[in-house]
Amino acid sequence: MPDAPFEPARRRPHPAAGPPALPSAPPEARLRVVVADDNPVVRAGLGVLLSGRADIQVVAEAADGREAYEKTLHHRPDVVLLDVRMPGVDGISALPHLVGIAPVLMLTYSRESEIVHEALRLGAGGYLVHGEFTADQLVQAVRDTRNGRANFTATAADALLAHMRHGTAPDRAPLPDGLGAALTTAPPPPVHHLPRPGEPSESLSQLQPPVGQSSVTGGSVSPPNRQQYGLSSREVEVMDLIASGMSNQQIAATCFISEKTVKNHINRIFTKLHSTTRSEAIARWLGTAPRDPGRHP
Repeated sequence: MPDAPFEPARRRPHPAAGPPALPSAPPEARLRVVVADDNPVVRAGLGVLLSGRADIQVVAEAADGREAYEKTLHHRPDVVLLDVRMPGVDGISALPHLVGIAPVLMLTYSRESEIVHEALRLGAGGYLVHGEFTADQLVQAVRDTRNGRANFTATAADALLAHMRHGTAPDRAPLPDGLGAALTTAPPPPVHHLPRPGEPSESLSQLQPPVGQSSVTGGSVSPPNRQQYGLSSREVEVMDLIASGMSNQQIAATCFISEKTVKNHINRIFTKLHSTTRSEAIARWLGTAPRDPGRHP
């Protein structure tokens, strides 16, 4: 039987290609944050903490209120973290200008009820006191601020409630998170124009007196002249924390130093303030100590 003619193997047709794969959805935009604090260690720590989260990005840092305004105006972030006490232009002075650009979350050592109340009256979206929150709580507070939900640490909430119990009348809806407190009817401070880049510049430091003076507290007592004591910048920071009621352990954790270093700072502070106890040093620092002709003023 003759051999069948050779036929090359036919290629099997490829299966019909399916519909083209849909492009993957673009990743959700990260929450953009500006951090304003005069302490470079605090700024660096917050930058590492927040930028380590997949949904948050620190886009700029600022060391005072004017720089905070300029960086916020330029970057248009989702949230601004703002300290109260900063050199030059403090946080309370810059706050009414910042809230027109982005939500502001106060993140500070300042826990006085008048300052907490003033910050909320000027539009802050929450108030956190250092040493009273965990890293996860801070991250959640930043997310909440972007979404319009207010967060307060215990001291800030207590300070606000204490202020409200002194006879201030509510004129707004209750604050979120069950605080049950409302802002006062006190008129807002005069609005001062902040120049945009390229316009003639006026120093922001002239807008309001430093925090703690009569513009915030409503009193007429002159602030103490703290420069007379000759404290270093670190000693000033430690003394402010002492005056806020922090323990040595809390100060060490806040400043990223050992308790032994805190004690060394306190010993030098007490010497410069001519004080032997914490309460005496606080009184001199706050300007409430009685005058003693035999001692340093």
